[in-house]
Amino acid sequence: MTLKVSTEAAQWFIDEMDLERGDHVQFFLKIYGGIPTAHPNYFIGISYGNVGNIKISTEVEGITFYFNEEDSWLLEQYEMEVVHKNDEVAYIFNEL
Repeated sequence: MTLKVSTEAAQWFIDEMDLERGDHVQFFLKIYGGIPTAHPNYFIGISYGNVGNIKISTEVEGITFYFNEEDSWLLEQYEMEVVHKNDEVAYIFNEL
């Protein structure tokens, strides 16, 4: 159960979402549409702010990236890596 965000990906979020040190970026589960995951029919959405009980988090460039307790099951058997690739961010799921 790991969440990794590269420095370059964090900078992409900072630039795209106009984030400042101390801000939070939440990854949450959706059933339809969004960022594909390792689980069929489940997708990731992104939200700004600190909402709910944080279960999995990492801080990069002063920004906290996290999953709430209710959505953390997504990473029970995976590591999610967020990297910067081709002027976008890419989401990589590595099986543990």
